[in-house]
Amino acid sequence: MTKSIINALIGILVKDNKLNINDFAPVPEWNNPNDPRHSITLKNLLQQTSGLDFIENYQRKSDVTQMLYQSGDMAAFAASRTLKFKPGTHWYYTSGNTNLLSRIIRHTIGENEYHSFPYRKLFSKLGMNSFIMEVDASGTFVGSSYSWGTARDWARFGLLYLNNGYYNNEQILSEEWIKQTITNANSNQHGHYGLHFWLNTEENNNSSTRRFPNVPADMFYAAGFDGQRVFIIPSKKLVVVRLGLARTPKEEFGANEFLKNVINSIDS
Repeated sequence: MTKSIINALIGILVKDNKLNINDFAPVPEWNNPNDPRHSITLKNLLQQTSGLDFIENYQRKSDVTQMLYQSGDMAAFAASRTLKFKPGTHWYYTSGNTNLLSRIIRHTIGENEYHSFPYRKLFSKLGMNSFIMEVDASGTFVGSSYSWGTARDWARFGLLYLNNGYYNNEQILSEEWIKQTITNANSNQHGHYGLHFWLNTEENNNSSTRRFPNVPADMFYAAGFDGQRVFIIPSKKLVVVRLGLARTPKEEFGANEFLKNVINSIDS
């Protein structure tokens, strides 16, 4: 779910005109215009369509386990990967993309304000007072993983998106940013991903193609590795947080039926 926090931090910088997601990603290792990675945009990183050759497999030694458990500078590790696909043409979920975004935030903000930035600009404004984000050995927030908060604080985060970026009399994220966040990445064959949030969209008006067919198609959600979820359902004015452990990372703990019952309880 930390990846969705990175969405918010990038969204704040976009609102403040400090970043444009259609620009090439400002990654020093890719500065050479002849480097094929130079054409990767911030939007590609957010949509998981960077095209980097990065394997996200936690069951064996892979790029993600090397990055998270053996690398002191996780963004530099991700930046060292070669290009496998033309940027924007192939969807593949990787934590490397997110840690690159986290370092981009650092370079954009500057050293003096970077580590307080999430707290000043997001957590304190939402009352997320329990929240902790871990850094790697280089001092960059591990944007892909390792943030901690109570269920109530995650619910506050969900409410920010439910209310189109507006919270406590302040427009923290623009409405346009929320709209972009929940727009499907064109190259995602499964149709279930926006900008660092998962979607419950369907194909050809067929509800059976939705990840959660008994839940409205406008639902989007932050998804943690062990089954933690922040479900946001605008049509029901509903945020549901679940922090329990699923038996496997891909198992949804009966979330489809669970959410259906929650919705029925408030509709009745």
